[in-house]
Formats: sequence, structure tokens, C-alpha cells
Amino acid sequence: MSRAEGTEAERTGSDTAGSDRAGAEPTRAQSTGAQSTGAELAGWSDPGATGLRKPGPLWTLGLFRSELVTTFRRWRTIALLAVLAGVPVLVGVAVKIETSGGSSAGGGGGAGPAFITQITNNGLFLVFTALAATLPFFLPMAIGVIAGDAIAGEANAGTLRYLLVAPAGRTRLLLTKYATTMTFCLVATLVVAASALAVGALLFPLGELTTISGTRISFAEGLGRALLIALVVAASLIGVAALGLFVSTLTNSGIAAMATTVGLLITVQILDQIPQLDALQPYFFSHYWLSFADLMRDPVYWDDVQRNLGLQCLYAAVFGSAAWARFTAKDITA
Repeated sequence: MSRAEGTEAERTGSDTAGSDRAGAEPTRAQSTGAQSTGAELAGWSDPGATGLRKPGPLWTLGLFRSELVTTFRRWRTIALLAVLAGVPVLVGVAVKIETSGGSSAGGGGGAGPAFITQITNNGLFLVFTALAATLPFFLPMAIGVIAGDAIAGEANAGTLRYLLVAPAGRTRLLLTKYATTMTFCLVATLVVAASALAVGALLFPLGELTTISGTRISFAEGLGRALLIALVVAASLIGVAALGLFVSTLTNSGIAAMATTVGLLITVQILDQIPQLDALQPYFFSHYWLSFADLMRDPVYWDDVQRNLGLQCLYAAVFGSAAWARFTAKDITA
């Protein structure tokens, strides 16, 4: 009996151990299956023999979409867009009040944009005026806030290391951040233009408009030029976006990065107004910003527009490369 009991006990123990191992194996399999499912959903690709997984195009698009959603759902971003949309409203109401009061809208040849005297004749000119009013400070400041917070904000919140745990790679993540900032540039510019067009249509007449050269073009052609100007204004901010992204890689404080970017923007704007620096001013990223006014000439004068776009591409290449060099060597565990 004792021997039989022992044999039975050994058999029972063996079965129990086997059950434990059998129970452990499905757990690992389930874990592996969960990882595989996550990999498939993320769009990873398996090169085969090496067993290494690399992020595929779907994963990159998913990362970009996630960044866009995160950026545009922030209250700070919504507040910036609201302020930008409010500038054309203030300009349009001010011009309307001045006109209703009997004052001359064309009383100054100085501070205001060249289009402001035409607003009362055609509300479409409010689009050009609003872009000219927001480009020197409001639009670049908004871009500086978004770009400055791109990397430093993630580091400050402690989420940067978790983003890099996924197989994104630092270069891919940096490019995604820059693409998100450039998308904000375009959206912010279009928000200003759309707000100005709506206010101009409500407060002033629309129709054919007179170009800076004195020729008249149709309203449809005027709308086309307004869209082209908005795109040029958005492209004029790619240098600021790259500068802000570079500053963002230098610190772990989002507030410090945003303040530094805006401070550099203001400094460059001041230096661009000092006559003694006229030899250096053509190399400042803000020097040709208002060249988009030449798109309202007939024929269009492209020289300064091309200089502006070329200068922005140069700034984007220089500061984008600097941001990449800094970010790839950045210690994200600190």
C-alpha cells in the first residue's frame, strides 16, 4: 500500500507539475500573441531572419495623426487659434467704425499695411491686411510656442522616453514633430485668412479688386491670389518652426523653450529695423516676410518672394540639422 500510494503521489505530482507548465506556456503564448497583434495594428514589418521589427508606413502615419490630435486638442492651441482669428475682427471693426465716423481710411502712409486703404472698397483686402498685421508677431509667436514645446514639453512631462520606447526612432519622431508644427503653420494662416474673409464679407462690399499696379482683376482671381498669399505666408514660417524645434531640443523645460524662441523672434525683428545693420538684414529670416504683397501686383513680382522662400529653406536646413544632431545625442533618461 505504501509503495502504491507513493507511486500514485508521484503520478499526481507529475501531473500537477505538467499542469503548471501547461498553464505557464499559454500565458507566454498569449503574451506573444498580444505583442504580435499590437505589432500588426501598429503597422510594423518583420524582416524575417533577423526577427527585428521596424515601424512601417502605417505606424508612421499613426504617430503623425496622434501628434496632430494631441496638439490641436490642447487648450493652449485652441486659445492661440482664437486669438489669431480675432485679429481680423478687430481690424475690420476698427476700419468700419472709422469709416462710419467720417474719417478717412487712407490717412496714413506710414504704419499700416499697403492694403488697408482698400478695405472699404473691397472686403477681400481685409485678408491681405490681416495677414500683414499678424505675420510680424502673432503668427510667429504662435509657431514659436508650438515648436518650442515639441520636444522640451515631452521631456518635462516625462513622456519623451515612453515615446522612444516604441520603435519610432529619434529621427522619425523629430520629423513627425516638425511636420506637426508645419501643419499648425498652415492651419493658423488659413484661420486668419478665413476669419478675415468672413468679416470682410459682412462689413464691406465684395467684387472686382484693384491690384497694387492699378489694374483690375475679377473676384475669383482675387480669391485665388488670397489663397496663394496664405500659402506663401505659411511657408514663410518654416524657418521659425525649425529654430523653435532646435531650441526645444536644448532644454527639458517647455516654458523655457517657448520663451527663448519668442525672445529670439523679437530680437531679430528689432535688429531688422536698425539701419546700421542693413548689410546683415537680408539674412534675417523675417526680412522678406512682407514680400507677399508683390503677389498683388500685375504682373506678379516674384524676386523677393523667391528670396524669402529660399531663405526659409536655408534656415530650415541649418536649424533642422542642428536639432537632429542634438536630439540624436540627447540623454532622455536625465
